Amino acid sequence: MDIKFEQQKFKQGFRFVIGCDEVGRGSLAGPVVAATVLVASDKLKVCKVIKSQVKDSKQLSPKKREELASFIKQNFLCAIGEVSHKIIDEINIHNATLLAMKKAVIKLTSAYSHELAYKEQRGLLAIDGRFVIPNFVPIVIGTSKGKPKFDMEQEAIVKGDNKIFSIAAASIVAKVYRDELMRKMNIKYPQYGFAKHKGYGTLRHRNMVKQYGLSSLHRKSFCKKLI
Repeated sequence: MDIKFEQQKFKQGFRFVIGCDEVGRGSLAGPVVAATVLVASDKLKVCKVIKSQVKDSKQLSPKKREELASFIKQNFLCAIGEVSHKIIDEINIHNATLLAMKKAVIKLTSAYSHELAYKEQRGLLAIDGRFVIPNFVPIVIGTSKGKPKFDMEQEAIVKGDNKIFSIAAASIVAKVYRDELMRKMNIKYPQYGFAKHKGYGTLRHRNMVKQYGLSSLHRKSFCKKLI
């Protein structure tokens, strides 16, 4: 995966890039999950260590995803945002996806505000897809004179998980987190096979829904045709 995007942004004066991506958008059951991975300007050497291995999470084996997710979480600031199947049914998947992303960004910037605000910094939030987070107020810490602060802009990049290191890294972290969550749900609902298909609409999953009906984990708005 190329790191030219991050290098270019650092040359433009940005001190960090936060990559953001989601998983579970098309699933019939379970939450939509977003992850954020922050790449600071002093982390380019670390990026180069794994850039040839980092890809869109869908292009990696489960074992490789888990290995990379572990490395990414150990070497970069990361956070997860999650929106339940119930909220998805209430506000639709598009809005739920943006909400999950917003939660992930707020969680990351809140948890690591001291590190980000050590010096006055300008950051970029790079989001996979066509949409930025609406009504998202850039975060500023210590607005009074003499106090450190950081500010953030947004940029949406179509197929960013295939082009940009920080977004691809976020897709890996999100995928590993959600897959583990769905494996746990398989213990509660073994008849649906969540451990295998992770809630997506495979033939087996659709047949199980027809046979057993919907579980409390299913998105009713996604399963109307099946029931």
